[in-house]
This record gives sequence, C-alpha cells and structure tokens, in this order.
Amino acid sequence: KTEVIYEAVNEAKDQVNKAFLAGRTKLKAVMGSTPTALQLSKVFKQATGQTREVLRKAQVWEECIKILGQKGHMSVLAIDNVTALSLDLNLLSEEVGCNKVTRPVKCDWNSKYRTITGECNNRRDPTLGSSNRALARWLPAEYEDGISQPYGWTPGVKRNGFPLPLVRDVSNQIAGYLNKPDEPDPSGSLMLMQWGQWVDHDLDFAPDTELILNEHSRKQCDEHCIQEDNCFPIMFPPGDPKLKNQGPCMPFFRAGFVCPTDPFSSMTREQINALTSFLDASMVYGPEPLLANKLRNMSSPLGLMAVNEEFSDNGLAFLPFDNKKPSPCEFINSTAGVPCFLAGDSRANEQSLLAVTHTLFIREHNRLAKELKEINPHWNAEKLYQESRKIVGAIIQVITYNHYLPLVLGKELEKEIPKYQGYNESEDPRIANVFTFGLRFGHTEVPSPWGSEIAKDGGIDPFVRGMLAKPSKMLTQDNMITSELRNKLFQPTQKIHGFDLASINLQRGRDHGMPGYNSWRGFCGLSQPKTVEELSAVLGNNRELAQKFMDLYGTPDNFDLWIAAIAEPLVPGGRVGPLLACLLGKQFKKIRDGDRFFWEKPGVFTPQQRAALKKVSFSRLVCDNTGITEVPINAFKANHYPQDFVKCSEIDRLDLTPWTCKKN
Repeated sequence: KTEVIYEAVNEAKDQVNKAFLAGRTKLKAVMGSTPTALQLSKVFKQATGQTREVLRKAQVWEECIKILGQKGHMSVLAIDNVTALSLDLNLLSEEVGCNKVTRPVKCDWNSKYRTITGECNNRRDPTLGSSNRALARWLPAEYEDGISQPYGWTPGVKRNGFPLPLVRDVSNQIAGYLNKPDEPDPSGSLMLMQWGQWVDHDLDFAPDTELILNEHSRKQCDEHCIQEDNCFPIMFPPGDPKLKNQGPCMPFFRAGFVCPTDPFSSMTREQINALTSFLDASMVYGPEPLLANKLRNMSSPLGLMAVNEEFSDNGLAFLPFDNKKPSPCEFINSTAGVPCFLAGDSRANEQSLLAVTHTLFIREHNRLAKELKEINPHWNAEKLYQESRKIVGAIIQVITYNHYLPLVLGKELEKEIPKYQGYNESEDPRIANVFTFGLRFGHTEVPSPWGSEIAKDGGIDPFVRGMLAKPSKMLTQDNMITSELRNKLFQPTQKIHGFDLASINLQRGRDHGMPGYNSWRGFCGLSQPKTVEELSAVLGNNRELAQKFMDLYGTPDNFDLWIAAIAEPLVPGGRVGPLLACLLGKQFKKIRDGDRFFWEKPGVFTPQQRAALKKVSFSRLVCDNTGITEVPINAFKANHYPQDFVKCSEIDRLDLTPWTCKKN
C-alpha cells in the first residue's frame, strides 16, 4: 500500500509540475504581443508565492486520487474501512505536502499589529481567517458527483429532476432581458460601485487552476472547447451572435482549491481564499510577507510604500511598475506602452478606476507615515510602517461600515448588522464561499466604460472626479448588467473577442458547488417560491421575468444564485434585494465581530484615536492625496457639480495628534 502511494505521488507531482511550468511559460510567451481576453484574465488572476504552492499541492492530491483509481488501487482508500482510510490518507497528505499547508502557527500574542497573513487573530484558532485557506461553507456544497464535479458537467444529468440551462443562455435571456439602455442610479455615484470592488479585493480571491494535461489539451481548452480536467468551457447556445466569430465556446478554467484536511471526513472540493478574511487593507499591503516586503521602500527611514520612479502625477506618487517583462499592459495600448502596476493584489490592473483607488491608498500610507514621523521623530521605519498600515486598515473599515454599507443594505442595515457590541472570539470571520458571489452584485452597477491611460494622460484626478460626479448604473430587472460586460470583458482591442461576465459568474457558481436559489432563501428565513405565481410575487409581481426563469430552469430550486439574487427588487434605500441583504449583512457582521483588531474594539486604538478616526471619509482621502479642491460630503451618493460639492476646507481632517507618543 505504501509503495503504491509513493508511486502515485511521484507520478502526480511530475504531471502537476509540468502543467504549472507550461502554464507560466505560455503566459510569458504571449506577453510580447496583444493578449487575448483569456490571457489577460489569466495574467490578472494568476497565483503567485505561497498561494501557488498551496494550489500546486492540492492539484497533486487530486491527481494522486485519480491515478490510484485508474490503476485499480482505490481499494487502498476503501471508504468502509475508516481507520485504514484515515491512515492511508494521512500518508498521502504527508507525501504530497498537504500537512505542511495546515501546520500550526507560532504567534506573538503581545503584538499590537496584525500579521500580514491574517494568522494569530483568533487565540483559539490562530489560522482562522488567514490567507491561503479554504473558503467557509454556510451550506454544504452541491456537486454533480457529490465530491467535485460541477452540475452541468455531464450531459443529461438532471438536478432536482430538471436539466440545467447553459449559462450563456441564462445570460442572454435574463441578464440581457429587454436590454434597455443603462439607467443612471439616482442616488449612487460611480464611487459606490468602485468601493464594492475595492472591498471585495480586500476579502477574497480564488486564482484559477492549472491544466494537468499537456500543451495539446491546453489548446483544446483555449480554442476547441474540450471539457476535461479543470477545463469547464462556457458553450454558446444555438443562434448566439458570438457563434459567428468566436467559435463554439468561451474558455473557462475551474477555481483553485485546497487539500482536504485531517480527519478527512469530507473530501468535497473546497475553493481557496488567497487573501485574509479580515478587512485589513491586504490589497494595499499584500497577503504574504514576501510580497509585503516587495511593496515597501526598504531604504527609507520613514516606513514608506514603494512608488513609481519613472512617472509622477504633478509631484504626487503613482503605483510602482511591476518589473516583470514583457508586460501585457504595454500591448493593450501600444502607443502609450505603459507596463502593469505592482500592488498588494494582482487584479489592480483590471480596470483604471481600481488602479486609481490603489494609488490613492499608497499615497495615503506615505502621507500618514511622514506626518507620524514629524510628531514622533524617534519612531523607526518599522514602527512608522506598522502604525500607518494600522490607520489605513481602520480608514477602510470606517468608510465601509459607516458610509458604504448603509447605502447598499438600506433599511435592512440595522437588522443585519446591529450596533457593535465588541469582539467575539467564538465568531467565525472566514469569508464564506457564497459571499464571493454576493459581492458580485456590484457588476450590475458598472456603466458603459470610458478609458484612458493613467500614467500618460493627466494622472488620476480626472478619474477621481469621474468617480465622484458620475452616477453608477442602476440595477433594474430589464437591464441587470451592461452589454459591454456581457460581451466585451477583457477585450483589449476591437479585433479580439471579449468575455461575458454574467456567464462567468454563473459558471463559477456551478464550479464552486453553490447550492440553488431556494436553499439560500431558506437559509435566510425567506419564502421559497415553487410556482410561477409565487416567484412572480418574490420578483415584485413581474410575471414575465418569473416565467422566463421557470422556462429556463424548471424549478426555483435550481436557479443559479447570482442571477436570481440580482433579479429581486431592491430593499428600501438599498442597492440589493432581500436575499443579498441577508448574505452580505451576515458576512460583514462576522468579519467585524470576529476581528480582534477591529478599529472600534477597545484597546486597539485609544478613545482619542477612535474619536479622530470616526471623522474619516473618502472625500477627505481625495483632498489629502490629489490636486482636487472641491468634493462632495458623501462620495458614495449621486452628486452633481457644483451644487453638491464643497471646498476641502469644509471636510474633516484626520487629526493625528492622538498618535503623539512620548519617547520611552
């Protein structure tokens, strides 16, 4: 038995290592020319550092199980002999290296600062909420084979008695339903949309898997729509306009996952969260020490973040360039030739407004560090970095809970996130798998884009003005997601085909083993419609839309969560329906109450520091870190210039006096 396992592990390691090498080699090869939508997506979603190693081990584990099965050794892992099973799986875990991923961590419980990895937050379980762990499950996963294969994988297999529709069919008929022109949000700015993505990139990230087969099979996934291994292509239905010029499918790679853990009671595939679960500015500072150090200016005595050394924005800093050469960003606009930026999250370059938000926060860190040095000349670089990082994390928490969530959850806010009662050590702060779909409601707020080059076309101020003064898109049942995102995602030029974000969201839900719509309605204590009439009532008496859903799916039990949740009428004063209000509220409550370093927890900051932090706002961040001199009081509300704007002198500043520290 032992020999069999050793042989399987060696064979699996060989296959997986080749796949990882081939994936990276292929990505480097395409960076010297205009990338395709798939290649751009891969660049922004590639796993690096420790995440890459965790994913590699999980894929070796999965390959081992396959190899043992193919060679007729699955009896080695006989489920009826639990003790033998446990012993063999422990050996397998050890040989693959899975047990190293879950090893205990050493903690300095006296430290005033968070770790970069999120470890050592919870004293009972120091790994809770840390990076490179599995997403939490609030409901058990639902896979076609009960373990890892997504529904929709095997033709003819029904779910709850009905066949599942193709996700692109759902996108065409429901996300693109009536396809009316974008309606501006009467009460939400573009910044409301952008803050949602910003926060999401602080909380969760699951990079794609690598294909374990050969170069031939990668081509099959990229171009020929062959479904195997971790390739789960999005097929186009008959009559789809994309069929004419894009082939039969959009390529789709399954999300990265983690090794199962001892005692191996569940072998279900669990997706990775490469980030910390805490709202801790990990997209600014990185979720791993190696990246965190790379992002710092280690030669400065001020504890500064590294900035761009080639360009500046009227004397203000840009993000540093990622020194990987060649860079795909240079080829998206070949006349500008600007490389990708380096930030705490690899997705910083996905779109301009996200890169702008990243830029604002490294400027804010450096501004704080310099001011703190003035009032505390005896502080060294490490102290200045940690204190500035701690304040930046608090700023993001204050803005999210006090300014952003009230506009998203509306009247449901107090029910879902009651007043803070202090830290609760038994609260599980891990990001739930379902939450990664809940926050995707923000895709419905994205208006038709306008684009420009940040480093070459007048800096970030025009973008910031746009975020403050332009409205986001209003989510309506007859225009759920703008057609640009449904057909042109990651489309770098007109000649290259774009992706469909709605289809990707739906396919990703199936990839993650996401339970259906009614399961989540039940989880939240909401009604579970069974008929067209009941569904029509849930959808605000929109019988036509209810019928469309039923024609496609057969039963609300099968509705893909994301599309059904965004179809619900919005809660009063909010930007989501009742189901998303419940799921988002539950998660934001957990990451607040289960965070030992939450800004309002007594002892994290002094009472005087808390009083100062209460006054922070996104508008003040703009005043302090751009050339803009007039801003709205609430950056997330729909504001019109000039009537809704005030001079920066009228916006409260963050008073750093309470951080004055006598020299010991």
